[in-house]
Amino acid sequence: MSADTPFDRGLRRLRRDRAAPRFAAADFLHRRAADEIVERLDLVTRPFRRALDLGCAGGYLTERLRARGLDVLPADPGARFAAGAGGVQCDEDRLPFGDGAFDLVVSVGALDSVNDLPGALTLVRRALRPDGLFLAAFAGAGSLPRLKTAMLAGDAAEGGVSPRVHPQIDVRAAGDLLTRAGFALPVVDTETVEVRYPALPVLVADLRAMGATNVLAGRSRRPVGRFGLAAAIADFDSHAEADGKVRERFDILYLSGWAPSPDQPKPARRGSATASLARAIGR
Repeated sequence: MSADTPFDRGLRRLRRDRAAPRFAAADFLHRRAADEIVERLDLVTRPFRRALDLGCAGGYLTERLRARGLDVLPADPGARFAAGAGGVQCDEDRLPFGDGAFDLVVSVGALDSVNDLPGALTLVRRALRPDGLFLAAFAGAGSLPRLKTAMLAGDAAEGGVSPRVHPQIDVRAAGDLLTRAGFALPVVDTETVEVRYPALPVLVADLRAMGATNVLAGRSRRPVGRFGLAAAIADFDSHAEADGKVRERFDILYLSGWAPSPDQPKPARRGSATASLARAIGR
């Protein structure tokens, strides 16, 4: 596959650069996921010293980790985000860091639009020291159902179909990706967050401010015409509740995995059990 599919790298950087000045007005999902990652990190007993914040955006997670005494290097595919956080600009699947450079890598809201996600995860694992920890969060499968149906209605009104929403990763696929990248003890879970919007343009404005609008590559991506936009808005409004607001959904995937180390606990050999689970819990 081309190095610029399915996502347009240049457009992705441009979207993040344009989002940088207004990101703070719509970073509620980013902050929620970052706070959750910090809470999970607090449950880990081993100390961390050197961390990489991959996809740092406005730098909120970077500052939270620094407040805990960590030496944090922020990085982002968007030059303005990277410069604002005092970090480096790089794509997640083209990391410029050496092996074992960090004992902690965190990422919020960025890995769902990486072209070579298996390669990015492998590079993250290599950038970790043995027994280093990787924690990430991003929007997964099931997110934005109202937006999807609205865009389909808009395309139908104009007699065509164009890709509007990114392919999304589910829990099982995320777990498989962590295993494929060589992480030990991989864990993936999901949190559903519902946000109520008064109108479709308000939702789209939030997504733009998050740097989360369409960056799919290809000439098939075409703008929505006025008839399509009217149909999309009408479809979105048809789901309004009594107060006129529409409930949109974000399914946030949380991933964790460890760089392999001889000191880590190992799963028992298959078939080595000496007691019956059925007998233990009672048939």
